[in-house]
Amino acid sequence: MNKDAIFKSVYETILSRDTRHDGQYYVGITSTGIFCRPSCRSRTPKPENVRVYDSIERALEAGFRPCKRCKPENPSPHGPDAELAETVLGLIRTRYGENLTLHGLASELNISPYHLQRTFKRTTGISPSRQLLLTRMEEAKHRLARSEQPIGEIAAAVGFRSASHFSAVFHKTAGCTPNEFREQNAPNS
Repeated sequence: MNKDAIFKSVYETILSRDTRHDGQYYVGITSTGIFCRPSCRSRTPKPENVRVYDSIERALEAGFRPCKRCKPENPSPHGPDAELAETVLGLIRTRYGENLTLHGLASELNISPYHLQRTFKRTTGISPSRQLLLTRMEEAKHRLARSEQPIGEIAAAVGFRSASHFSAVFHKTAGCTPNEFREQNAPNS
């Protein structure tokens, strides 16, 4: 492959924001003095302003500083978006019983709610609120099938304010009431 063909391939990964090449090379932007991962979501640079480096060290030696958005110096191969999504998933998995809100999570992570929502949805395919609901329903089904715990207690444990709201949401997502689910999934005696 000639040099122009290689550059064209690199520039196409920048345009598509393809994460498969993160860590393989880094992109220096002469107009800003910053170097990024190929998948960086910052404004797309003009081709004439792009320099390609095979390592972080080479980009630093050339006088570029790391991008604060894509954090190319971070050793994670997936970048900050995937790390943010994984952090939010962890918070949801461990604290689904709490009154979690988008604003509360964003404040805890020191980012804007808009950025959290957009990044999480782009990375996982669903919104944080949908993930919270799915996690709560999964835990509720587990408790309904494996315990005799009253439905009101299960509702409170998985983060619902009232048993009636829990029952309505459960019916909408599972297609049956919590009692029907318990009867259908009770261990055989």
